Amino acid sequence: MFRRFDVRPSRIGVWLTIAACWFGATVGSVSAHEEYVVDGEQGVPVDEFLADALTDPMVVGPLLAGGLVVLGIVTLYLWIQPFQRDLGAFSHAMDEYVDYVPWLLRISFGIPLIGAGFGGYFISPALEVELRILQVGLGFLLLFGFATRVVALATLAVYLVGVVIWPTLLLQFEFVGGLLAIALIGSGKPSADHVLQRVAGTPGTVYRRFDPIYDSARSFQDRTAPYRRYLPTVVRFGLGTTFIYLGATQKILRPGLALEVVDQYDLTAVVPVAPELWVLGAGLAEIALGTALILGLFTRASAATAIGIFTLTLFALPDDPVLAHVALFGMASVLLITGSGPYALDNRTERVEEELEEAAPVANQ
Repeated sequence: MFRRFDVRPSRIGVWLTIAACWFGATVGSVSAHEEYVVDGEQGVPVDEFLADALTDPMVVGPLLAGGLVVLGIVTLYLWIQPFQRDLGAFSHAMDEYVDYVPWLLRISFGIPLIGAGFGGYFISPALEVELRILQVGLGFLLLFGFATRVVALATLAVYLVGVVIWPTLLLQFEFVGGLLAIALIGSGKPSADHVLQRVAGTPGTVYRRFDPIYDSARSFQDRTAPYRRYLPTVVRFGLGTTFIYLGATQKILRPGLALEVVDQYDLTAVVPVAPELWVLGAGLAEIALGTALILGLFTRASAATAIGIFTLTLFALPDDPVLAHVALFGMASVLLITGSGPYALDNRTERVEEELEEAAPVANQ
Protein backbone atom coordinates (compact mmCIF):
# COMPACT_ATOMS: atom_id res chain seq x y z
CA MET A 1 0.00 0.00 0.00
CA PHE A 2 2.75 2.39 0.92
CA ARG A 3 6.32 2.51 -0.22
CA ARG A 4 8.57 1.92 2.76
CA PHE A 5 11.66 4.05 3.26
CA ASP A 6 14.21 2.61 5.68
CA VAL A 7 16.74 5.33 6.31
CA ARG A 8 19.75 5.98 8.47
CA PRO A 9 19.19 9.12 10.53
CA SER A 10 20.93 12.11 8.99
CA ARG A 11 22.79 14.57 11.21
CA ILE A 12 20.09 17.20 10.79
CA GLY A 13 17.36 14.68 11.49
CA VAL A 14 19.04 13.37 14.63
CA TRP A 15 19.71 16.89 15.95
CA LEU A 16 16.14 17.98 15.43
CA THR A 17 14.64 14.84 16.90
CA ILE A 18 16.81 14.79 20.01
CA ALA A 19 16.20 18.51 20.49
CA ALA A 20 12.47 17.90 20.34
CA CYS A 21 12.83 15.06 22.85
CA TRP A 22 14.77 17.32 25.20
CA PHE A 23 12.23 20.12 24.96
CA GLY A 24 9.39 17.64 25.35
CA ALA A 25 10.92 16.08 28.45
CA THR A 26 11.72 19.47 29.97
CA VAL A 27 8.63 21.53 29.17
CA GLY A 28 6.33 19.10 27.40
CA SER A 29 3.60 19.11 30.01
CA VAL A 30 2.65 22.66 29.09
CA SER A 31 2.17 21.57 25.47
CA ALA A 32 -1.59 21.57 25.42
CA HIS A 33 -4.58 23.33 23.99
CA GLU A 34 -4.32 26.05 26.64
CA GLU A 35 -7.80 27.43 26.06
CA TYR A 36 -9.25 24.11 27.23
CA VAL A 37 -7.79 24.29 30.75
CA VAL A 38 -7.87 27.96 31.77
CA ASP A 39 -10.63 30.57 31.70
CA GLY A 40 -8.49 33.66 31.34
CA GLU A 41 -5.00 34.85 30.55
CA GLN A 42 -2.50 37.23 31.99
CA GLY A 43 -2.13 40.64 30.39
CA VAL A 44 1.36 40.14 28.99
CA PRO A 45 2.08 41.77 25.59
CA VAL A 46 4.04 39.61 23.16
CA ASP A 47 6.83 42.14 22.62
CA GLU A 48 7.27 42.63 26.36
CA PHE A 49 7.34 38.88 26.99
CA LEU A 50 9.93 38.21 24.27
CA ALA A 51 12.08 41.16 25.35
CA ASP A 52 12.13 39.96 28.95
CA ALA A 53 12.62 36.29 28.09
CA LEU A 54 15.38 36.74 25.54
CA THR A 55 17.38 39.03 27.83
CA ASP A 56 17.00 36.86 30.93
CA PRO A 57 20.04 34.64 31.55
CA MET A 58 17.79 32.20 33.45
CA VAL A 59 15.82 31.65 30.23
CA VAL A 60 18.45 31.93 27.51
CA GLY A 61 21.06 30.08 29.56
CA PRO A 62 19.15 26.80 29.94
CA LEU A 63 18.12 26.88 26.29
CA LEU A 64 21.72 27.29 25.17
CA ALA A 65 22.91 24.70 27.69
CA GLY A 66 20.31 22.28 26.43
CA GLY A 67 21.51 22.87 22.90
CA LEU A 68 25.09 22.03 23.89
CA VAL A 69 23.90 18.86 25.64
CA VAL A 70 22.00 17.87 22.52
CA LEU A 71 25.07 18.51 20.39
CA GLY A 72 27.15 16.27 22.64
CA ILE A 73 24.57 13.48 22.55
CA VAL A 74 24.35 13.76 18.76
CA THR A 75 28.12 13.55 18.39
CA LEU A 76 28.28 10.48 20.60
CA TYR A 77 25.35 8.86 18.80
CA LEU A 78 26.85 9.42 15.35
CA TRP A 79 30.13 7.97 16.53
CA ILE A 80 28.64 4.82 18.07
CA GLN A 81 25.41 4.37 16.06
CA PRO A 82 24.16 1.61 18.36
CA PHE A 83 20.57 1.23 17.18
CA GLN A 84 20.79 0.60 13.43
CA ARG A 85 19.62 -3.01 13.56
CA ASP A 86 16.92 -2.08 16.07
CA LEU A 87 15.61 0.60 13.72
CA GLY A 88 15.55 -1.84 10.84
CA ALA A 89 13.70 -4.47 12.86
CA PHE A 90 11.21 -1.85 14.06
CA SER A 91 10.54 -0.72 10.50
CA HIS A 92 9.86 -4.31 9.39
CA ALA A 93 7.53 -4.81 12.36
CA MET A 94 5.57 -1.68 11.43
CA ASP A 95 5.05 -3.02 7.90
CA GLU A 96 2.76 -5.66 9.40
CA TYR A 97 0.36 -2.95 10.64
CA VAL A 98 -0.09 -1.07 7.37
CA ASP A 99 -3.44 -2.72 6.65
CA TYR A 100 -4.85 -1.27 9.87
CA VAL A 101 -4.05 2.35 8.99
CA PRO A 102 -7.49 3.19 7.50
CA TRP A 103 -9.22 1.72 10.56
CA LEU A 104 -6.90 3.64 12.88
CA LEU A 105 -7.68 6.92 11.13
CA ARG A 106 -11.42 6.29 11.15
CA ILE A 107 -11.40 5.56 14.89
CA SER A 108 -9.19 8.58 15.60
CA PHE A 109 -11.68 11.00 14.06
CA GLY A 110 -14.96 9.15 14.55
CA ILE A 111 -14.65 8.95 18.34
CA PRO A 112 -13.86 12.68 18.86
CA LEU A 113 -16.83 13.62 16.67
CA ILE A 114 -19.19 11.44 18.69
CA GLY A 115 -17.74 12.76 21.94
CA ALA A 116 -18.13 16.35 20.73
CA GLY A 117 -21.76 15.73 19.85
CA PHE A 118 -22.64 14.29 23.24
CA GLY A 119 -20.37 16.74 25.05
CA GLY A 120 -22.20 19.80 23.77
CA TYR A 121 -19.35 21.38 21.79
CA PHE A 122 -18.48 21.63 18.11
CA ILE A 123 -15.27 19.69 17.32
CA SER A 124 -13.16 21.81 19.68
CA PRO A 125 -13.94 21.83 23.44
CA ALA A 126 -13.27 25.57 23.31
CA LEU A 127 -16.38 26.08 21.13
CA GLU A 128 -19.61 25.42 23.02
CA VAL A 129 -21.97 25.01 20.07
CA GLU A 130 -24.34 22.04 20.12
CA LEU A 131 -24.58 20.13 16.85
CA ARG A 132 -25.27 16.74 18.35
CA ILE A 133 -27.08 14.92 15.55
CA LEU A 134 -24.69 16.12 12.85
CA GLN A 135 -21.49 15.21 14.70
CA VAL A 136 -22.73 11.93 16.16
CA GLY A 137 -24.03 10.88 12.75
CA LEU A 138 -20.79 11.69 10.95
CA GLY A 139 -18.75 10.08 13.73
CA PHE A 140 -20.67 6.80 13.65
CA LEU A 141 -20.48 6.64 9.85
CA LEU A 142 -16.70 6.99 10.08
CA LEU A 143 -16.50 4.34 12.79
CA PHE A 144 -18.63 1.91 10.79
CA GLY A 145 -16.76 2.73 7.60
CA PHE A 146 -19.92 3.39 5.58
CA ALA A 147 -19.51 5.62 2.49
CA THR A 148 -16.21 6.53 4.08
CA ARG A 149 -14.69 8.81 1.46
CA VAL A 150 -17.91 10.77 1.00
CA VAL A 151 -18.42 11.11 4.76
CA ALA A 152 -14.81 12.24 5.26
CA LEU A 153 -15.15 14.96 2.63
CA ALA A 154 -18.54 16.01 4.03
CA THR A 155 -17.03 16.25 7.52
CA LEU A 156 -14.15 18.30 6.14
CA ALA A 157 -16.62 20.66 4.47
CA VAL A 158 -18.48 21.06 7.77
CA TYR A 159 -15.21 21.81 9.54
CA LEU A 160 -14.11 24.40 6.96
CA VAL A 161 -17.46 26.17 7.09
CA GLY A 162 -17.15 26.15 10.87
CA VAL A 163 -13.67 27.70 10.70
CA VAL A 164 -15.02 30.60 8.66
CA ILE A 165 -17.70 31.23 11.29
CA TRP A 166 -15.66 30.32 14.38
CA PRO A 167 -11.87 30.69 13.84
CA THR A 168 -11.40 28.98 17.22
CA LEU A 169 -11.75 25.69 15.32
CA LEU A 170 -8.21 26.22 14.03
CA LEU A 171 -7.18 24.69 17.36
CA GLN A 172 -8.23 21.37 15.79
CA PHE A 173 -6.47 21.94 12.47
CA GLU A 174 -5.47 18.27 12.42
CA PHE A 175 -8.99 17.59 11.12
CA VAL A 176 -7.92 18.93 7.72
CA GLY A 177 -5.01 16.55 7.24
CA GLY A 178 -6.75 13.63 8.92
CA LEU A 179 -9.98 13.84 6.95
CA LEU A 180 -8.09 14.31 3.68
CA ALA A 181 -6.08 11.22 4.54
CA ILE A 182 -9.27 9.21 5.12
CA ALA A 183 -10.72 10.44 1.84
CA LEU A 184 -7.52 9.37 0.09
CA ILE A 185 -7.10 5.93 1.65
CA GLY A 186 -10.75 4.91 2.00
CA SER A 187 -12.33 2.65 4.58
CA GLY A 188 -10.02 -0.36 4.58
CA LYS A 189 -11.14 -3.22 6.78
CA PRO A 190 -12.94 -3.97 8.96
CA SER A 191 -15.61 -1.67 7.56
CA ALA A 192 -19.16 -1.69 6.24
CA ASP A 193 -17.84 -0.58 2.84
CA HIS A 194 -15.61 -3.63 2.62
CA VAL A 195 -18.39 -6.04 3.59
CA LEU A 196 -20.96 -4.51 1.23
CA GLN A 197 -18.45 -4.46 -1.61
CA ARG A 198 -17.74 -8.16 -1.11
CA VAL A 199 -21.46 -8.98 -1.09
CA ALA A 200 -22.11 -6.83 -4.16
CA GLY A 201 -19.15 -8.41 -5.95
CA THR A 202 -20.37 -11.97 -5.41
CA PRO A 203 -22.35 -13.32 -8.39
CA GLY A 204 -25.90 -14.41 -7.61
CA THR A 205 -26.48 -12.29 -4.50
CA VAL A 206 -29.72 -10.35 -4.20
CA TYR A 207 -27.88 -7.28 -2.93
CA ARG A 208 -25.80 -7.19 -6.11
CA ARG A 209 -28.94 -6.46 -8.14
CA PHE A 210 -29.77 -3.36 -6.13
CA ASP A 211 -26.34 -1.92 -5.38
CA PRO A 212 -26.19 1.26 -7.49
CA ILE A 213 -22.54 2.16 -6.93
CA TYR A 214 -20.52 -1.08 -7.00
CA ASP A 215 -19.09 -0.64 -10.50
CA SER A 216 -18.40 3.07 -10.16
CA ALA A 217 -16.84 2.52 -6.72
CA ARG A 218 -14.49 -0.14 -8.06
CA SER A 219 -13.53 2.11 -10.96
CA PHE A 220 -12.84 5.02 -8.60
CA GLN A 221 -10.69 2.84 -6.36
CA ASP A 222 -8.63 1.69 -9.33
CA ARG A 223 -8.08 5.27 -10.49
CA THR A 224 -7.03 6.53 -7.06
CA ALA A 225 -4.86 3.52 -6.11
CA PRO A 226 -1.60 5.11 -7.41
CA TYR A 227 -2.12 8.09 -5.10
CA ARG A 228 -2.53 6.10 -1.90
CA ARG A 229 1.23 6.18 -1.35
CA TYR A 230 0.93 9.90 -0.58
CA LEU A 231 -1.02 9.19 2.61
CA PRO A 232 2.02 9.65 4.92
CA THR A 233 2.77 12.97 3.22
CA VAL A 234 -0.77 14.23 3.83
CA VAL A 235 -0.65 13.12 7.48
CA ARG A 236 2.77 14.73 7.97
CA PHE A 237 1.60 18.08 6.65
CA GLY A 238 -1.61 17.99 8.68
CA LEU A 239 0.05 17.04 11.96
CA GLY A 240 3.09 19.27 11.45
CA THR A 241 1.00 22.33 10.62
CA THR A 242 -1.10 21.75 13.73
CA PHE A 243 2.01 21.65 15.92
CA ILE A 244 3.37 24.86 14.42
CA TYR A 245 0.03 26.63 14.81
CA LEU A 246 -0.37 25.59 18.45
CA GLY A 247 3.22 26.41 19.35
CA ALA A 248 3.03 29.85 17.80
CA THR A 249 -0.52 31.00 18.59
CA GLN A 250 -1.11 29.31 21.96
CA LYS A 251 2.29 30.02 23.47
CA ILE A 252 4.71 32.43 21.84
CA LEU A 253 2.10 34.84 20.43
CA ARG A 254 -0.20 34.50 23.48
CA PRO A 255 2.25 34.21 26.35
CA GLY A 256 -0.36 35.40 28.85
CA LEU A 257 -2.46 32.31 28.14
CA ALA A 258 0.46 29.90 28.52
CA LEU A 259 1.71 31.68 31.64
CA GLU A 260 -1.74 31.22 33.16
CA VAL A 261 -1.42 27.46 32.58
CA VAL A 262 2.01 27.46 34.25
CA ASP A 263 0.59 29.29 37.28
CA GLN A 264 -2.61 27.27 37.53
CA TYR A 265 -0.79 23.93 37.63
CA ASP A 266 2.26 25.25 39.50
CA LEU A 267 4.55 23.83 36.83
CA THR A 268 7.53 25.75 38.17
CA ALA A 269 7.35 23.48 41.23
CA VAL A 270 7.58 20.43 38.97
CA VAL A 271 10.65 21.75 37.17
CA PRO A 272 12.06 24.81 38.97
CA VAL A 273 12.71 27.08 36.02
CA ALA A 274 11.39 30.50 35.08
CA PRO A 275 7.79 30.55 33.77
CA GLU A 276 9.07 32.25 30.63
CA LEU A 277 11.30 29.25 29.98
CA TRP A 278 8.31 26.92 30.24
CA VAL A 279 6.34 28.96 27.71
CA LEU A 280 9.16 29.72 25.29
CA GLY A 281 10.58 26.20 25.47
CA ALA A 282 7.21 24.55 24.87
CA GLY A 283 6.40 26.85 21.95
CA LEU A 284 9.78 26.33 20.29
CA ALA A 285 9.55 22.58 20.84
CA GLU A 286 6.18 22.36 19.10
CA ILE A 287 7.33 24.55 16.22
CA ALA A 288 10.52 22.52 15.79
CA LEU A 289 8.62 19.24 15.92
CA GLY A 290 6.02 20.48 13.44
CA THR A 291 8.73 21.64 11.06
CA ALA A 292 10.47 18.27 11.29
CA LEU A 293 7.22 16.47 10.44
CA ILE A 294 6.44 18.71 7.47
CA LEU A 295 9.96 18.31 6.09
CA GLY A 296 9.94 14.58 6.78
CA LEU A 297 13.05 14.66 8.96
CA PHE A 298 13.47 11.47 11.00
CA THR A 299 9.71 11.03 10.80
CA ARG A 300 9.12 7.98 12.98
CA ALA A 301 11.20 9.39 15.82
CA SER A 302 9.39 12.73 15.53
CA ALA A 303 6.05 10.93 15.66
CA ALA A 304 7.17 9.00 18.75
CA THR A 305 8.25 12.28 20.36
CA ALA A 306 4.82 13.75 19.59
CA ILE A 307 3.10 10.81 21.29
CA GLY A 308 5.36 11.28 24.31
CA ILE A 309 4.42 14.97 24.54
CA PHE A 310 0.70 14.16 24.26
CA THR A 311 1.02 11.58 27.01
CA LEU A 312 2.88 13.98 29.32
CA THR A 313 0.20 16.57 28.71
CA LEU A 314 -2.64 14.25 29.65
CA PHE A 315 -0.96 13.26 32.92
CA ALA A 316 0.31 16.72 33.83
CA LEU A 317 -2.87 18.64 33.00
CA PRO A 318 -5.79 16.55 34.29
CA ASP A 319 -8.35 19.12 33.12
CA ASP A 320 -7.23 18.87 29.49
CA PRO A 321 -9.97 16.89 27.65
CA VAL A 322 -8.68 13.58 26.35
CA LEU A 323 -10.92 13.62 23.27
CA ALA A 324 -9.18 16.77 22.05
CA HIS A 325 -6.00 14.73 21.57
CA VAL A 326 -7.35 11.47 20.13
CA ALA A 327 -6.99 12.60 16.50
CA LEU A 328 -3.42 13.79 17.18
CA PHE A 329 -2.54 10.46 18.77
CA GLY A 330 -3.99 8.65 15.76
CA MET A 331 -2.10 10.69 13.17
CA ALA A 332 1.20 10.31 15.02
CA SER A 333 0.57 6.55 15.27
CA VAL A 334 -0.04 6.39 11.53
CA LEU A 335 3.38 7.94 10.90
CA LEU A 336 5.00 5.41 13.22
CA ILE A 337 3.57 2.72 10.94
CA THR A 338 4.11 4.25 7.51
CA GLY A 339 7.23 6.32 7.97
CA SER A 340 7.74 9.54 6.03
CA GLY A 341 6.40 8.62 2.59
CA PRO A 342 7.12 10.69 -0.55
CA TYR A 343 8.44 14.25 -0.54
CA ALA A 344 10.43 13.84 2.65
CA LEU A 345 14.01 14.77 3.42
CA ASP A 346 14.37 11.36 5.01
CA ASN A 347 14.48 9.95 1.50
CA ARG A 348 17.66 11.90 0.71
CA THR A 349 19.63 10.33 3.53
CA GLU A 350 21.49 7.05 3.40
CA ARG A 351 19.43 3.90 3.48
CA VAL A 352 19.80 1.32 6.20
CA GLU A 353 22.45 -1.28 5.46
CA GLU A 354 21.31 -4.32 3.52
CA GLU A 355 22.06 -6.61 6.45
CA LEU A 356 18.99 -5.18 8.17
CA GLU A 357 16.82 -6.96 5.62
CA GLU A 358 17.79 -10.17 7.42
CA ALA A 359 15.75 -8.99 10.41
CA ALA A 360 12.44 -9.57 8.62
CA PRO A 361 12.57 -13.39 8.24
CA VAL A 362 14.07 -13.78 11.71
CA ALA A 363 11.30 -11.69 13.30
CA ASN A 364 8.59 -13.66 11.52
CA GLN A 365 9.78 -17.07 12.73
